[in-house]
Amino acid sequence: MQTGFVNIFGRPNAGKSTLLNALAGEKLAIVSPKVQTTRHRIKAILTTDKYQVIFSDTPGIIDPQYKLHERMMQAVRNSLEDADIAVLLVDSGDDPVEADAVFEKLRLKAPAIVVLNKTDAVSAEKLEALKKFFTARPYSSKVMEVSALKGTGVQALLDELVSRLPEGEAYFPEDEMSDLPTKFFVGEMVREKIYQLYAEEIPYHTAVVVQEFKEKADLIKIRAEIVVQRETQKGILLGEGGQKIKALGMAARKDIEAFLGSKVFLELFVKVRPKWRDNDLLLKEYGYE
Repeated sequence: MQTGFVNIFGRPNAGKSTLLNALAGEKLAIVSPKVQTTRHRIKAILTTDKYQVIFSDTPGIIDPQYKLHERMMQAVRNSLEDADIAVLLVDSGDDPVEADAVFEKLRLKAPAIVVLNKTDAVSAEKLEALKKFFTARPYSSKVMEVSALKGTGVQALLDELVSRLPEGEAYFPEDEMSDLPTKFFVGEMVREKIYQLYAEEIPYHTAVVVQEFKEKADLIKIRAEIVVQRETQKGILLGEGGQKIKALGMAARKDIEAFLGSKVFLELFVKVRPKWRDNDLLLKEYGYE
């Protein structure tokens, strides 16, 4: 069978998580219009009787400002090491020179396909210019077009990727969708709602840690902590009379129940941990190895 690692790289907000979900046929990576939503390397495993593809969504490539950013960029570097194929994703509305500068710095070891995303939002002339530009780049073995959000071109991209994978044994059992635990995805669903419901700096100053995950006969009990850096941020998260965090919990619980296929009792608590994004011990505790 064809088997291997297809790792997705790009600038923040290029649509990497949306593309991963579209290729895998399952929502495993959280999505937000805000930049730097993805903090971890998230693997999605797609298995058929003919192939197994392990897709990796990686954080958007940035210049690190603090230790959390450094951990995120380490996830990108790790993904460069084991890629059989690199997908270099470009937002078709962005300046191609900026994307090119990022891709040049990656020093790719694997063959790369440049994928132009959000192609439905640009003119045919702009698209043709982008194809010409990236076809001429030394790291590009092919240029393809998709709209990850609408699913356009996704099957053609998958077919191309599978055709390039080496022959080999499957890395994972056929029923596995990811190598990450269920608790990880639960925490990510809570964090996605924070990105959706809160403005400005709040999402970037928060981490979500699932402290309890107990499966009972008729429901799953989950207790999660939302970590912030300052007391003022805690107040914003809670809202007047706790109304904001109640709305957050209701929205997150709905998605978690759909993901787990079970009734869920979700408790959310807010904890203040000053400068956690620059604290090695806390980053490790929160899953940022």
